[in-house]
Amino acid sequence: MKILLVDDEKKITSVLKAYLQQEGFQVSTALNGLIALTMFKENSYDLVILDLMLPGMSGTEICREIRKLSSVPIIMLTAKVEEEDRIQGLSIGADDYITKPFSPREVVARVRAVLRRANNDTSPLADVISYDNGLTIDNIQHETRLNDQVVPLTPTEFKILGVLAKHPGRVYSRGQLVEIVQGHDFEGDDRVIDAHIKKIRQKIEATPSDPQIIMTVYGVGYKFNPSAGG
Repeated sequence: MKILLVDDEKKITSVLKAYLQQEGFQVSTALNGLIALTMFKENSYDLVILDLMLPGMSGTEICREIRKLSSVPIIMLTAKVEEEDRIQGLSIGADDYITKPFSPREVVARVRAVLRRANNDTSPLADVISYDNGLTIDNIQHETRLNDQVVPLTPTEFKILGVLAKHPGRVYSRGQLVEIVQGHDFEGDDRVIDAHIKKIRQKIEATPSDPQIIMTVYGVGYKFNPSAGG
């Protein structure tokens, strides 16, 4: 497994690289955003660890650019601890969010958890299933299509959509979706699910502000409508 580690603090990159290599990962490092983006475009990585505050190009900008190119799992590192900062990081496409200071062992554990989720062979649906609304979820290619056009979902977004689509009409609470998608050991606000749902809607709904495919059940959670037009 190849990891791209992006942080402008040399001590952090050195320590994390050593710990990750001890666990068998191949690690490439970048100290600023522009170099990181160039490396990502020229190489293939299984996961990106990305500091939020970087010289040259912010982690937020890099995350957005990577999401235009790939659904590779991304873990954000940051000194910001406010809840809104965490939600913003996840809403732009990150799969996990670790605040500084942290232990290298925690980062390794999070890396393994994110990769495990991204490569989970337990499919929530049949291999390929299509719905009346023009949506197709392909678990063989790990790909979502709307009216034959590929929808660039992140691994977390793909899993959330798959969970909802497995039981059309069933209402899932935020807590249930967090547990299914992030795991029992997730520590954070279940409102991160709202951020992911918002991003999915932007990609599959004809009018994201008036969603017809992923419906909100106020005070409860979300459900999938298989017949609404996308």
